[in-house]
Amino acid sequence: MLENILDRTEPVGVKPMTKEFFASVYTYMFVALGISGVTAFMVGEVFQTGFVEFIKSPTGGLSPIFYVIAFAPLGLVLLMQMRMAKLSMSMLLALFVGFSFLMGLSLATIFLQYKLGTIFNVFLISAGMFGGMAILGYTTKTDLSKFGSLMYMLFIGIFIASLVNFFMQSEAMGYWISFIGIFVFTGLTAWEMQKLKYIAADPQYAGEEKKKLALIGGLSLYILFINLFLSLLRVFGRE
Repeated sequence: MLENILDRTEPVGVKPMTKEFFASVYTYMFVALGISGVTAFMVGEVFQTGFVEFIKSPTGGLSPIFYVIAFAPLGLVLLMQMRMAKLSMSMLLALFVGFSFLMGLSLATIFLQYKLGTIFNVFLISAGMFGGMAILGYTTKTDLSKFGSLMYMLFIGIFIASLVNFFMQSEAMGYWISFIGIFVFTGLTAWEMQKLKYIAADPQYAGEEKKKLALIGGLSLYILFINLFLSLLRVFGRE
C-alpha cells in the first residue's frame, strides 16, 4: 500500500505540503533520534563495562543476545511497513518506540569503536548533509522517481553486501560499502522528501491514515539519517 501511495505524481491543483504533516514527520524522526541517542550513550558510554559483558559469550565471541539486538530492529521495520494499514495508530506508535530503543542498543557498539568527539563531529556533518538533501528533495522541480528507484536498488545491494560482510569482517569491503552508502543514503533522502511532499499535498489522505503515513515517513527519514551517519563514521571516523 505504501509503495503505491509514494509512487504517485504530485496532485494537480493542490496546495504544497502542509506544515502539520511535516511537523508530525519530523517530530517522529526527532523522537526516534532522541530515544536511540540517549539509549546508545547510556549503554555504550556510561555503562560500557556491563554492556560489553552483556554482549559477549563465555567463549569470548558474541552472545546470541547481540544478534537479537542487531537484527530485531529490521523485523520491527518490516512489520510496521507491511502491516501499516491493519495496525492501529497506538500499536504502530508502540512498535516505533520499541524500534527506536532497540536501535539505541545496537548503536551503543559505536562507543566501543570510536571516540566520543569523533562521533559528535560526524553526527554534525551527517545532520548538515541530510538537511541539505532534504531541502533539495522538497524544492526541486525534477521528478526523482527514476533516480530514487536506482538508489533503492543500490541500497538493496549494499544491504545484502553488509549482511555478508557482517560475518566476513572484511575491512576493505566494509570501507567500500560505507563509501557507496554515503552516496546512496543522501540520494534516497532527497527522493523520500519529494514523495512525502506529494503525500502531504494529496487531499485524499486524512485522519488516522495520514497520521500513520506521517509516522512511517518519520521512520524512513530516521533510518536514512542513521545509515548516512554510520556510513560517514566508518569512512571518516578511522583513527
